[in-house]
Amino acid sequence: MENINIDRAEQLKAKLQEASYAYYVLDNPIMEDTIYDQLYRELQDLENEYPNLITADSPTQRVGDKLDKQFNSVKHNIPLYSLENAFNFEELNNWQNRWQRQLENIPKFNYNCELKIDGSAIALTYKNGIFIRGLTRGDGVTGEDITHNLRTIRSIPLRLNMDNPPPILEVRGEAFLPLEEFNRINEEREKNQENLFANPRNATAGTLRQLDPKIVSERKLQFFAYNVYFNPDNNLLDTQDQALKFLQQIGFLVNPNYQVFTDLNQVKQYLDTWEIKRKKLPYMTDGVVVKINQFTLQNELGFTQKFPRWAIAVKYPAEEMTTTVEKIIVNVGRTGAVTPLAIMKPVTLGGTIVQRATLHNLDRVRELDIRVGDTVIIRKAGEIIPEVVEVIKDLRPTESQPYEMPSHCPECNSILVRPDKEAVTRCVNSSCPAILRGSLIHWASRDAMDIRGLGEKVIISLLDYKLVKSIADLYKLQTFEIADLERMGEKSAQKLITAIEHSKKQPFHRVLYGLGIRYVGASNAQILVNNLHSIDNLIKAKKEDLELIYGIGEEITNSILEWSSISENITLVEELRSLNLNLQQENNHSDSKKKLSNKTFILTGTLPTLKRNDAKKLIESAGGKVSGSISSKINYVVVGEDAGSKLEKALKLNLKIINESELLELINS
Repeated sequence: MENINIDRAEQLKAKLQEASYAYYVLDNPIMEDTIYDQLYRELQDLENEYPNLITADSPTQRVGDKLDKQFNSVKHNIPLYSLENAFNFEELNNWQNRWQRQLENIPKFNYNCELKIDGSAIALTYKNGIFIRGLTRGDGVTGEDITHNLRTIRSIPLRLNMDNPPPILEVRGEAFLPLEEFNRINEEREKNQENLFANPRNATAGTLRQLDPKIVSERKLQFFAYNVYFNPDNNLLDTQDQALKFLQQIGFLVNPNYQVFTDLNQVKQYLDTWEIKRKKLPYMTDGVVVKINQFTLQNELGFTQKFPRWAIAVKYPAEEMTTTVEKIIVNVGRTGAVTPLAIMKPVTLGGTIVQRATLHNLDRVRELDIRVGDTVIIRKAGEIIPEVVEVIKDLRPTESQPYEMPSHCPECNSILVRPDKEAVTRCVNSSCPAILRGSLIHWASRDAMDIRGLGEKVIISLLDYKLVKSIADLYKLQTFEIADLERMGEKSAQKLITAIEHSKKQPFHRVLYGLGIRYVGASNAQILVNNLHSIDNLIKAKKEDLELIYGIGEEITNSILEWSSISENITLVEELRSLNLNLQQENNHSDSKKKLSNKTFILTGTLPTLKRNDAKKLIESAGGKVSGSISSKINYVVVGEDAGSKLEKALKLNLKIINESELLELINS
């Protein structure tokens, strides 16, 4: 066991050193900050448990790394320390206990909380009120002189708004790139076939190190000030919140979301609130900085070798995390697609415990060269299953073997095939239980028939007991047949039967989406219904008919034609017709237009299935209008994920707020 710990510690040291060199010297980051933090914490824990592993060259034993020689190195007048990190409320409470143990008597105090902006720390020097020098954090003792680039940032004043400025004044803050500008830069780099920036923080660091200030000016960096230092004998301020107000008065942009609290319970409420609200901000944040508000108390507590004792950064749950692969399996979906999945050592990611991540397809497996035993970086995007974004091959076990996809379906043992021009491996056995299971789950899903109570576990039970063999069989179930299923009972069985019966009232576009035709999503189903009006017209449609429909491309067209040619699908349609499901549009196109005529909509945020242009076309095809600006004349505000300032204005104006599902219901009701 000791040899394993020694090997792991050496691997971690080498990887962390490589990442630091790439970040600070080469200006070419190879690792996200959150990943670095996790590997650093793992090494720190190993060294705490086995002190003999600590060596002079360990990343835990120094403050920073060497500087890039392209810029002049300048010593900071006041060291620019990094902050200690806390990753949960317990660690925050431990920090409070530590600093209070340093004092004989604990005076009256409070905490100033500020959002932790995800950018680059900067130190600015003003002489007699004039900006003369700007440095990067560097190693905390010495920084790089990037004055010529910082002068291009309009939120950094070149002259302070003061009548009698002190001889020397230093300001600390964070340079950052707004999300809108970050996206614009990456779009431009993609057009020029240049490597894309991984995130706004990397883009900020890369921009500040540009040798041409014109490029810096074009990228529209911003700067939030958060600390100010006077001559120690002439400090005019007593608290951190006074300092922030003063910075704003003398011409700096200050993040407006700071608050002062008297205890950690109030701090926790602030943390919880901003964990949600930060997703709507126009810039990236990754946590909250908690500072003791009183400067006299800050001065008394001082610093450790690396951190101020009077401040700590509370990091929000990471969207990326490292873990190890325990095994690799495959999952068969409703279309027969065979998706490889990595089963990993459980980790907490984005506030939830994650144990599996998608590997997409065989090409992705080969690209990653992922193997059992590998240390991997996983990422969570929205609410979908996490994916593996990188394998840290330097930490790979020596005995690992390349992964090979299975040749036969794990559910029905049929030979798997990979169609020409497709990346996906498939099971083509239409009787495969995995395909039927996936089809039923999709049919009952929220965006399709929305059958409450018919979840995956119930569907598996129905299949195990051979109560259903197709979608139509769901509508033939009797209460007594399902009452004996595990965790069901008479009352739950009756509720489920009622929910299944109620789903017959769902409009045709939901039925069409629920049928699970490849490439036909919720928005495409709506477009098809608006143009073809019935399932019979869809089945009889020829290639040229489908290609004339705006938004329906060749891929969807071919998929519909293939689906319509399969006799089992036509049989299913006839069964659903006999069961009185909606297989045609209840209101014709002109009726829809009448319903949305003179109605004006605003679209904000990312909708679950509809692209912005598709939603706009649906509204306009139903007679409505889509506006680009908010006003009291707006009838409906359609809100998706990460909605911006338009949502805030809509709430102030007391406008009608709806989601995508409600929009589609409005069009088809």
